[in-house]
Amino acid sequence: MPSFTPAELTLFLTALLAALVNGALGYGFSSITVPVALGFVANRVLNPALVLLELVLNLASLFLNRRSLPAVWRRMLPLIAGLLPGVIVGGLFLTMVAAVALKAATYVVLLPLILLQAAGVRWPIRNERAIGVPFGLGLGLLYSTTTISGPPLALLLNNQGLAQDEFRAAIALIRVAESSLTLVTYLFLGLYGSSSLGLFWLLLPAVAIGLPLGRVLLRRVSKEAFRRLCMGVDAALVSVGLGFALQQLGWVDRAVSYAVTAAIGGFIVGSAWQRFLLLRKNQVTSP
Repeated sequence: MPSFTPAELTLFLTALLAALVNGALGYGFSSITVPVALGFVANRVLNPALVLLELVLNLASLFLNRRSLPAVWRRMLPLIAGLLPGVIVGGLFLTMVAAVALKAATYVVLLPLILLQAAGVRWPIRNERAIGVPFGLGLGLLYSTTTISGPPLALLLNNQGLAQDEFRAAIALIRVAESSLTLVTYLFLGLYGSSSLGLFWLLLPAVAIGLPLGRVLLRRVSKEAFRRLCMGVDAALVSVGLGFALQQLGWVDRAVSYAVTAAIGGFIVGSAWQRFLLLRKNQVTSP
């Protein structure tokens, strides 16, 4: 039986949980894995490993939802067209920014996106074609810098009239495109080394186990309740990571970082309680 160091075991279990969430919701792998993994490895090591993992994961997801692909692929083309320049700029950015600063920037970008998800914010877009290319440009930049794109994609697609399998197929298609483009960019920039490849092989079994389990889990629990729980936990992880990163940069002291974490925790609890009261009111008033 292989032996794990405490750090390796933590990363493996985190990836297992993240793959389970991704299997259930169609996204969420990086947004859960990254906040924890950045406590152990730098972005330059983590990102190449996660891009390889996500290419495998999203190819599997695309295959599982292939029947819904004909209904969505044309709608996703403008967004996919905008990915390439964003991915290239993000890859260059990754090679030029200091590790701690990039870690803090990752958390700063990720936190509001997750909080919007946890709060149930809706963002319906009437003209998908017009917004597709600029949104894809920003998405490519975000993904190649942080390997995260699930929260903004979910904000865009959640209210576009897609059925559950169509939603999964659309996200899988976009993420296969962005992970493929990012993989080529990282190879060109020479970012793949033994540390990244070792991390990939460590986490690959967790993805293989968690993805099918997540699909089974979704049949037994409420998708909305599960999504909100995942986003709430994710926001807590990101807020803690952001606090530590800002302390490392010398921008805040420990007391301020703890206060920020507590405020975010209060926001999450308040949003969950508000949702509970709303559901209860609807149950009372419904005939």
